[in-house]
Amino acid sequence: MEKNEKVKKEDEEKKLSIEDIPGVGEATAEKLRENGLDDVMAIATASPKDVSDLTGIGEGAIAKIISAARKIADIGNFETGEEIFQKRKDVLRLTTGSQNLNNLLGGGLETQSITEFFGEFGSGKTQIMHQLAVNCTMPEEKGGFNSDVLIIDTENTFRPERIIQMSKYRELDSDEVLRRIHVARAYNSHHQILLGEKAGEMAKEYKAKLLIVDSLTSHFRSEYMGRGSLSERQQLLNRHMHDLLRFGTLQNAVIAVTNQVAARPDVFFGDPTAPIGGNIVGHTATFRIYLRKGKAGKRIARLIDSPYLPEGEAVIQVSEDGIIDGT
Repeated sequence: MEKNEKVKKEDEEKKLSIEDIPGVGEATAEKLRENGLDDVMAIATASPKDVSDLTGIGEGAIAKIISAARKIADIGNFETGEEIFQKRKDVLRLTTGSQNLNNLLGGGLETQSITEFFGEFGSGKTQIMHQLAVNCTMPEEKGGFNSDVLIIDTENTFRPERIIQMSKYRELDSDEVLRRIHVARAYNSHHQILLGEKAGEMAKEYKAKLLIVDSLTSHFRSEYMGRGSLSERQQLLNRHMHDLLRFGTLQNAVIAVTNQVAARPDVFFGDPTAPIGGNIVGHTATFRIYLRKGKAGKRIARLIDSPYLPEGEAVIQVSEDGIIDGT
């Protein structure tokens, strides 16, 4: 396809409304919009069962609508490597505040991906989340996105005082930074899932390019205990992570999550900790970073999984000013 034809096609897709989907009338469109499904791509990438549960419309009818949406959005077809490479040029990178960690991640945290930070208590996971929130509000020439931030806080760990400290170090207006960070406390796993589903609607209102979940698995871990509930837990966690990934794809946003660990001496180079969530989290997270404590505030960040980057380590420092390079 010629370049000008691609541009023309992209322009046409941008003008499509959900009423352009065959089978979507005024009443159906209203139900879809009420539940945050207000563009063709969001419907095309949704699950028939999830949409049916949300809207009360029969799953068979929804399946036909989703199939029609996929056709007019032209997704679900094979693409050449060249076409995918061109789409990859839209990917942006958010600075972590540490050049060492940026280099480990190929330049920073990628949009359209989930980056997971896991480690034991005090390893710096939440500190990094605070730093990313501040950095996202910075101008693009400084490694930020000049955008708002959404945070799903499951453990009541967000601290505005820390945001103020980090903002002042980077010579930012701390009041303005705080105004651009939107935090929702998740009180249980179902509430957490709901907030993940509603994030797309919030992103359009605030033009958010970063979604943080701190922490991803704490509610699931405490509410679904024992082998008897493992299957249900994994199904819900899988649904939640795919909601997050869809948000990142549709909004061209960074998804950053933290994860807890549990004793498992048989994995990760003999270290007696491994991330919660098993294969569901392991297969869905795009980048996985294991954090461990060092001396004098230093942390060792090890990249253990990536689609294209080699494994490696970076030394960072958790200081009063935020996340900086370890010396």
